[in-house]
Amino acid sequence: MAADGHLGGPGAGRGDETAIAQAIQKVTASTQALVRDEIELAKLEVQQKLVSFGRGAAIGAAAGFFLLGAGLVLLHGVAWLLWYLIFPDGQFFWGFFLEALILVVFAATAGLAAAKLVGKAKAPVPEQALAAARDTRAAIRQETSLAREQVREVIVKPEEQR
Repeated sequence: MAADGHLGGPGAGRGDETAIAQAIQKVTASTQALVRDEIELAKLEVQQKLVSFGRGAAIGAAAGFFLLGAGLVLLHGVAWLLWYLIFPDGQFFWGFFLEALILVVFAATAGLAAAKLVGKAKAPVPEQALAAARDTRAAIRQETSLAREQVREVIVKPEEQR
């Protein structure tokens, strides 16, 4: 051991230390860039799912509106039917029932479309971003263990044994 506390004499290993420091800086910068990219991916994924959910909710609201209208028209038609049974002057109620049937068909169509969109949206969890984060974490662990071995080799082994 040299007087300055380094293995192999004065100045030995300075190039290795610089290379290790540069490698650590490079890994840190790459990790930060990966984390930023994964956050952006998560934002995009959640945004897409929320848009799909919003569309499904809007179509579901339309289905509810059609069903409400059908119920009102049906009640109105029943009122006309009762009037006809008690006072049989004309058959005005068939128009109300036909309108109610058309509104029920609209409600069923809109309800099926809403269910399809809401089912497609699922929970707004960024599954792709989470999978990418798990892969990144595994890669960082592997790189960290490799860097640790390289640092250990530089620190422990004298320069002439490397």
